[in-house]
Amino acid sequence: MWQNISVTEFILLGLAQEPMKKKMVFVIFSIFYVGTMIGNLLIIVTIKFSRTLQSPMYYFLFYLSLADSCFSTTTAPRLIVDSLSAQRTISYNECMTQVFALHLFGCMEIFVLILMAVDRYVAICKPLHYSTIMRRQVCTTLIILAWIGSFIHSIAQIILALRMPFCGPNLIDHYCCDLQPLLELACMDKYMINLLMVSNSGAICSSSFVILMISYIVILHSLRNHSAEGRKKALSTCTSHIIVVILFFGPCIFIYTRPPTTFPMDKMVTVFYTIGTPFLNPIIYTLRNAEVKNAMRKLWYIKITTESKR
Repeated sequence: MWQNISVTEFILLGLAQEPMKKKMVFVIFSIFYVGTMIGNLLIIVTIKFSRTLQSPMYYFLFYLSLADSCFSTTTAPRLIVDSLSAQRTISYNECMTQVFALHLFGCMEIFVLILMAVDRYVAICKPLHYSTIMRRQVCTTLIILAWIGSFIHSIAQIILALRMPFCGPNLIDHYCCDLQPLLELACMDKYMINLLMVSNSGAICSSSFVILMISYIVILHSLRNHSAEGRKKALSTCTSHIIVVILFFGPCIFIYTRPPTTFPMDKMVTVFYTIGTPFLNPIIYTLRNAEVKNAMRKLWYIKITTESKR
């Protein structure tokens, strides 16, 4: 019989229990996190200081990289530290903060991906009106609305989490705090909370994915009227965006649009979209984008040249 006490801390089981596997987790995810931060910070600095990357597409890419950096930081550092810790505890307040941050930056990434799709739609389908529609003031307003929408979503999620009573046990079979693993420990009827979670996070993920796929189908269909060179450039950009969308939304839909049950692969699926996707995004956007690569070369060439003259 569980004691009816208030839980003040949780124990995160993490990804591995054996000492050797824990060391592997430490090494692998340290590399992933450092790579994520370096890659996204390079994009942020390049877009910020490059004169050639001032279009709305790169304005949104700046915020995608910012969201990626913050999104990965909500889970990766604790996973890395916990992999070498004997006592992997997280306080109730820290757990709730992680839930809030996870959904804030995750939702921001979703909204920025939608804005990038809108930008590509206007640029390819309405090129003559592009400069009028996608003005800097409009882009700034859209980003502000994205932050507000993400904040509202996170508030809704944290309210659900705070309403869950925990009377024991406090062992979370995961490496981070989120509504699904916390729901397993809640001393209450889980049906209504899960229904609210699916109607919030699940609906946002599913509807956003459908909207994005439809928008890119329309964009790709409209490319038949463009020149061969214009088609090639637009296809390269859109392909990068589609890859990012599939990599991010596939795992999200799997986690947030199902009954309140857990599966053995849940932790690895969560790893993929919270740590893997932020790591892959800079690679996808730089390797497939000549403008970003050229801007990086010029920016760092100027930096090195300036330093050598001092």
